[in-house]
Amino acid sequence: MLFTWLKRYLPRGIYGRAALILMLPVVFLQLVVVVIFAQRHFEGVTIQMTNTVLRELAVVMRAVDRAPTRAAIVARVRAEAGPLDITVTPVARTSIPSGNRMVWYDYSGRVLAKRLAEELERLRAVDLRDSSSVVLTFDTDKGPLEIKFDRRRISASNPHQLFVYTLFFGVVMTVIASIYLRNQLRPIRRLARAAEAFGRGRHDPYTPAGATEVRAAGNAFIDMRARIERQIEQRTMMLSGVSHDLRTPLTRMRLELSMMDEAETGPLLRDVDDMQGMLDEFLNFAKGAAEGEPEPVDPRALIAQVVEEARRAGRDVTLLPFEGEGTGKVKLRVVAIRRAVDNLISNAVRYGTRAEVSVMLSEKSLRIRVEDDGPGIPEDQRTEAMRPFSRLDPARNQNKGGGVGLGLAIANDIARAHGGVLRLGSSPQLGGLQADIVMAR
Repeated sequence: MLFTWLKRYLPRGIYGRAALILMLPVVFLQLVVVVIFAQRHFEGVTIQMTNTVLRELAVVMRAVDRAPTRAAIVARVRAEAGPLDITVTPVARTSIPSGNRMVWYDYSGRVLAKRLAEELERLRAVDLRDSSSVVLTFDTDKGPLEIKFDRRRISASNPHQLFVYTLFFGVVMTVIASIYLRNQLRPIRRLARAAEAFGRGRHDPYTPAGATEVRAAGNAFIDMRARIERQIEQRTMMLSGVSHDLRTPLTRMRLELSMMDEAETGPLLRDVDDMQGMLDEFLNFAKGAAEGEPEPVDPRALIAQVVEEARRAGRDVTLLPFEGEGTGKVKLRVVAIRRAVDNLISNAVRYGTRAEVSVMLSEKSLRIRVEDDGPGIPEDQRTEAMRPFSRLDPARNQNKGGGVGLGLAIANDIARAHGGVLRLGSSPQLGGLQADIVMAR
């Protein structure tokens, strides 16, 4: 709960999160090393070099004190401390700075100024604005003096090299780690693509690879996929076998009834026709979305054909203008989608008087909508309505025709086999049921 707000800023993908887990400790460690080095090494080296310069400044100040006059200071220092390469210049009292002057990022300069102030009582200011030299202002008995010497004598040379090396090798190691991390995550992406394809009804080839844990997950996915496919195959074979075996006695019954008086056999023939229709629905449910392989098709042209066939069958169906800015084709199982839309249209005209069909295609999704002017389905019964063999008599007028409650179940199975979903709602235009098949492209 404490870091809930942080989740919004974390990467969504596994590669981004793994890279973050890898890079954060490395960057933190580098920062700690750089800070410790700056505090220990730079400070220690600067203090040691400053102590050396302090001894040289002591020689210079003794020469200044022995000079008889202010005008003789320069000559006296040159004579006694010439080899030290330190320049002494008398200045006016008004030229004494009010404080030290240096750039804000000069860490060694702060150490230098502090050390000089501790050891030199007559020091008034340190000027480090020029990176190549150090200018010290003293207030002596003979007046203010400026002492100038090379900055390299008091500060470590090329202090930026550590930062350059740290940054360079940090980038190199990050690139190497990213390549290795990408290779380790590639099997996980392949597993995710295979699982996503299976959820949309496709059987993409997949071979487990990568680390031991990823291989174990891949093998588990292959076993799960095989079990699901076996269960679907067994269900299809069982329902198909039962439906096929029942056709033979029904055919015999139809032949026997046809030889009898039509006035007496009319109700029995209607019952046989109802049973034949039920068997057809069983077969359609058994086939589900297993017929055919996904192929790229134009969904608008496909739905237009289904609506035209429904019109020729005598159904009052209207195809609304197409919606959406999407173009191109979508991978669909043509036979399965035809069956799903035809079932929705059949339900619409069975429980209502007319139906409207619309197609919305965007760059990311496809939506096929069927609306009717029937009684609709209450919201608390819509989940139940999509279950196989479900008959909602109060909500849907079952006296208007046969059916065993498989129409919505078949459409729902086909939608899920395409990685989509079947959504039921209320039609705002017609007032009846609104059924949407929504799937990603």
